[in-house]
Amino acid sequence: MRSLFLLALFLVLALHRGEAAVTCNNVVGDLYPCLSYVMQGGKVPPANCCNGVRTLNSQAQTTADRQSVCRCIKNAIGGVSYSSSNLNNALSLPAKCGVNLPFRISPSTNCDSIH
Repeated sequence: MRSLFLLALFLVLALHRGEAAVTCNNVVGDLYPCLSYVMQGGKVPPANCCNGVRTLNSQAQTTADRQSVCRCIKNAIGGVSYSSSNLNNALSLPAKCGVNLPFRISPSTNCDSIH
């Protein structure tokens, strides 16, 4: 399942294009270290995962950037099979990394409502 998730993540994100300064390639690069935490869980995400979450959050300064990041994440989530445990791990990432994202990492997030 892990290799399927990786393949789907890279395919979805590589194909997504937008006008935002933060590209899906940025999202992949920044969040790739979080994959083991999302898949397996744990008490705390790896330090390089949290560094990626913080970097991505600091790069997404405009509405277009934040919406693009949201869409990339949402497309990746929607493109693979995942368990509720995987989704809960993804949802917990920002808080466990001490980052306040302006949206939830969830398939139900309306990216157009992010400002």
